[in-house]
Amino acid sequence: TVSNPKKIISEAKESNMADTAQPNPAMSAGALAAVANMVTNAKDSFNKSGGQEVLSSVSNSIPQGTKDYINQAKSKIFNRDQLRPISVFFGIGEENAFYVEKTPSLVVSRINHNLAFFYMNYILLTAVLFILTLVISPGAIIGIGLLGVAWMSVIRATSEGSVQVSGITITQKQASIAMAVLSGFVLVKVLSHVFWWTLGSSGCIVAAHAFMRDASMHKDEGDKIEMTGDVTFTDAGEDASFLNPQSDNVV
Repeated sequence: TVSNPKKIISEAKESNMADTAQPNPAMSAGALAAVANMVTNAKDSFNKSGGQEVLSSVSNSIPQGTKDYINQAKSKIFNRDQLRPISVFFGIGEENAFYVEKTPSLVVSRINHNLAFFYMNYILLTAVLFILTLVISPGAIIGIGLLGVAWMSVIRATSEGSVQVSGITITQKQASIAMAVLSGFVLVKVLSHVFWWTLGSSGCIVAAHAFMRDASMHKDEGDKIEMTGDVTFTDAGEDASFLNPQSDNVV
């Protein structure tokens, strides 16, 4: 029996498209190795061209009050103490840790509490998804690496304060502003699919967790007071049974 030629061609095209759509682990690994090599070379060039001195001068130009405000905000927002353990995040050992609340007011209260209580876990989750998506996107990795090389080249060319391009003097500040604008467009172009995929997937996971997770038993966690010291007993009846439980005396 002779097969239909059109059917054979159609199946071959579908198989070729499926193979093309699947990510190639070897290509991703090669892209990561190439970017790692470029980052190492860019770091060496950055140090040799006086990039550390440029960063130090930029840092010194920022008012101390602004630095203190940024540091305080960073320490308050990105506080590791706000990162909840996995057992708390998933409610391991709790009864009915996840269920659908049907009362609208309680749903709003639950979502607000979960967003405030688990926000560090949500940030970490989004960062992990972003990195994983970036790793399987060799084009994005190469684009970021090339952008880093471009920045190092600009810093090296303007290490003396300015550079001559076609008889026009361009200062380091002007070159940095131009590179910042160019970097914005490049990152939007290169990372657009990574950003939107990460935002969509993490948004769905965060929304489902904030809606379903009942963490009401942890609402008063911020009001806990650590008490240390010895309990002193007197003859005024403070040696109560609930402080010192004892078994019943056997006559």
